[in-house]
Amino acid sequence: MRNDQRKNNDIRPISITTNYIKHAEGSVLIETGDTKVICTATIDEKVPPFLKGEGKGWVTAEYSMLPRSTNVRNVRESARGKQGGRTLEIQRLIGRALRSVVDLRALGERTIWIDCDVIQADGGTRTAAITGSFVALVEACNLLINEGKLDRLPITDYLAATSVGIVGGEAMLDLAFVEDSSANVDMNVVMTGTGNFVEVQGTGEEAPYSKDELFKLLELAEQGVKKLIEAQMETLGELELYSNDKSNGGKNGK
Repeated sequence: MRNDQRKNNDIRPISITTNYIKHAEGSVLIETGDTKVICTATIDEKVPPFLKGEGKGWVTAEYSMLPRSTNVRNVRESARGKQGGRTLEIQRLIGRALRSVVDLRALGERTIWIDCDVIQADGGTRTAAITGSFVALVEACNLLINEGKLDRLPITDYLAATSVGIVGGEAMLDLAFVEDSSANVDMNVVMTGTGNFVEVQGTGEEAPYSKDELFKLLELAEQGVKKLIEAQMETLGELELYSNDKSNGGKNGK
């Protein structure tokens, strides 16, 4: 039995609070157990220079942790004068994961900035950031529709992420920090609502792991992502997803 009495295939309690920041075009407080992340989406009516004139938009992300989001104070990266490698890795992951479910041409020549700020960390901050950012992104796109700047949602699928790992010889879903820090195998999995993989980051911390263990972990991750997407659907309602199939007017029937 795990420290918080969950079964190995249980995710932690999840809460998604929208409109958490009044100034942002989309904002969410996502809580997965004791991990809490604020995700905001900001619309910028221009694109990076490399996309100018291409008729495409862009989605990018930044990630940070408050100094006391962890047990020991982290020095602000602004005080250090540069971002750490972990921060760069995570924010690139968030950005490319979100872009995988956005039709950038349908978004038009504008950028949506996603900011993810961890206010309390207890494992799974990057995966919570992805799951919450998706909701903030949809809210920002809905605002563009309400303002007449988009005629439909440029989102092609739901998107969520979770962690899995092997702890004490057992495969577990949605690792809290105490589990993550002692895991023999640690894996982050990003998936879509239709069950496709966007990214799998898996590491054998002290020893390799077998193909059977890999498949078991992916199976657990799929179960977790389904529950997270159910939470997104409860928050956002069922989305009218974008499709490039002109035969159905660009809608996939959902």
